[in-house]
Parts: sequence; C-alpha cells; structure tokens
Amino acid sequence: MSLPRRFVIEADGGSRGNPGPAGYGAVVIDPDTGETLAETAEYIGVATNNVAEYKGLVAGLRAVGALLADGPVGTGVRVSVRMDSKLVVEQMSGRWKIKHPDMKPLAAEAAAVLPGADITYEWIPRERNKHADRLANEAMDAGRRGGRWEPSASTAALDASRSPETAAAPPASDPLTPQMGWGSVPDLGAPATLVLLRHGETALTPQKRFSGSGGTDPALSPAGLDQAERAASAFAARGTVQEIVSSPLRRCRETAGAVAARLGLEVRVEDGLRETDFGAWEGLTFGEVRERYGDDLDAWLASPDAAPTGGGESFTEVARRVAVARDGLVTRYAGRTVLVVTHVTPIKTLVRLALGAPPEALFRMELSAASVSSVAYYADGNASVRLLNDTSHLR
Repeated sequence: MSLPRRFVIEADGGSRGNPGPAGYGAVVIDPDTGETLAETAEYIGVATNNVAEYKGLVAGLRAVGALLADGPVGTGVRVSVRMDSKLVVEQMSGRWKIKHPDMKPLAAEAAAVLPGADITYEWIPRERNKHADRLANEAMDAGRRGGRWEPSASTAALDASRSPETAAAPPASDPLTPQMGWGSVPDLGAPATLVLLRHGETALTPQKRFSGSGGTDPALSPAGLDQAERAASAFAARGTVQEIVSSPLRRCRETAGAVAARLGLEVRVEDGLRETDFGAWEGLTFGEVRERYGDDLDAWLASPDAAPTGGGESFTEVARRVAVARDGLVTRYAGRTVLVVTHVTPIKTLVRLALGAPPEALFRMELSAASVSSVAYYADGNASVRLLNDTSHLR
C-alpha cells in the first residue's frame, strides 16, 4: 500500500474521577480519502484527564511513526493533530508554558516522536472528536473489566460514523465563524451551561477578610451550611443540573456536597477553580492590608499582573488557569448543565471573559455568598452571560 505523506491524528483521553481510572484513544486518517489508517487505545490506570490526553497524543504520533517505519520520516511528512484538549493544543503549539511536572516529560516525548515532520495542532469541539473519544472509553471499559482494549472488538469507527454530531459537523479545515448580533446563526445545538455557585459563608466572610487558596481553608459556618441547604433545595426544585464540579477548597466541597446529596449526583473536583492565593494578605481585612502593605495593594489594584505580597497570584495568573479549567469543562460537558461551585475571583473571571471585559471589571461586580450566576458556551466559541449574583433562593 502506498502511504500518504500527509496524516491527520485525532486523539483523546479521559479520566473517570480526575484523577481516576483513565484511558486514551487515537486514530490516524488519510486526509485525502478519509480512510482510517490506524487506531490505538489503552487503559493506563489511575491518572488525570490531562495526562490521558497527552498519552493519547503520543500514541497517535507513534502510530504515524509505525506506518512510516519502513523509511525515514525526514522532511515532507505533514501531520495535523486535532484534539478537544485546549491545554495540550496550546502547550504543544508553544503558546502556553508547560509548568506542571507531570506534563513536561509527556510533552517532550511527543515532540521527539516524529523528528523532521511538519506537525500542526488544532483544537476541535468534543463533538467533532467522537472517534477518538469512543476509543478512549472502550479502553477504560476494558480496564474496568480487567482486560485490554482489542482492535478486533472495537466499534468506535462505526459508532462515530453514525453519530449525528459527526455527520453534521463542518470540515475541520473550515470551522464555524463566530456569529454576533441579531443576524441569522447556524443551529449550534444546546450550549454547555455553567451554573456558577459561590460557596456559602465561612467565619471570615462577614468580616470581609481575604480568604484564598493560601490560607487556612476554613469550613462553612452555621450560616454557610444553611445557605448551602437552601441552594440545594432550589436546584432540586429546578431539576436542571446534570453534573457537579467543585473547587478543591473545603468551603466549596461542603457547599457542593449539600447539593449533590439532594440531587443524587457525584462531585468532581477541579483544581483550576480554586480561589486566588492572596499570599501574606490571607486572613487580613482590606484595611489591615492597606495599613501594612499599602504600596503593594495600590499596585495590585492598578494592574492585573501585580501579585499580592509574599508570592500570591496575580489576576492574570488566575485568569489563565481559570480559562484552562473552563475550556475543559465546556468540552467535557457540551450540551449539558453543570453546577460549578467555586469562589469570587473565578466566577468574576468567567463572567469577565465571557463579556470580553477588561480586568478592571473584576472590581465592578458584586458576588454575595451562595449567589448564583450562569454562563452558556456555544459550539462556535461564543458565550452568553445569563445570570449574575442571584440570591433569591436565600430569601
């Protein structure tokens, strides 16, 4: 068989628990004929989503290398990698730095698989990555049974070809152009809707003290527990929440747990949703920070790149990790309604980014304890803010 010198790799990975039982899948396609040239999938044990995504990329690149095993890769080989992981695509494209120690060796391994090849990376929505997604899930299912994924038993290609999302998808080389205003728009399907619930009160909340991810990790106060139960009752009455995701901090996990118990859902923890690390300001009031660290506070208020005293996070750093978490949620939960239990800064950041507002907009939003906001994300990349700081369920 005469092999092409151009290949498309579609790769995916998943973790049921993040971290939890994980697997990956990858498919190599001839872009000229649409023919599937290779499939690969594997259960990898307990790992995070990001590790599984990277391993799927490496496996896809190796599959191309195996196809070309009879000769040198050399120049002239072009590979287009398509993934629904914004993190992997942006890091491998060189636009985002790779800071996590688990990601660095995987990225280096991926970069070394096909020396000399022209490799490009493209983000695609999850619904256009069905083949690789099904392979990853087949691998995880096999691992759950104590077995291994077998190509002869795979139905991923057939299932993906029958998928209405895949059948209706535009070519990857011609993505939908975001449509704005009142003009006619394509039918983009149901959006991923993030219902943003700020956690209930802690002992620090009424005192308006800085309480981020670098402090004491306080529990909900009695008032906060009551707020969480009221929120749970409201969401149970609405019946719209399908998934629950929480910041790792205790006050959010307790709030999310109250809702989960009422709805019979599990809570998935997403580290990117944690509150800002306020450094030396943790536990202090605004006035106390003004008195002790006045110059640093002025700089922080004036620039999103300025960090709190003592090695805290700048708003720019927070926005970067919140955006990564958002992209992962929007991809994973396309068409679903997800309750996201998090903090003031992440919620304000999600709203700001959805509106395209400048960083100073963070100081122009009010978010009460246990308030509800909502943002819908569509397949064309547009977002719609639907609700902000609703506290009607607490009255």
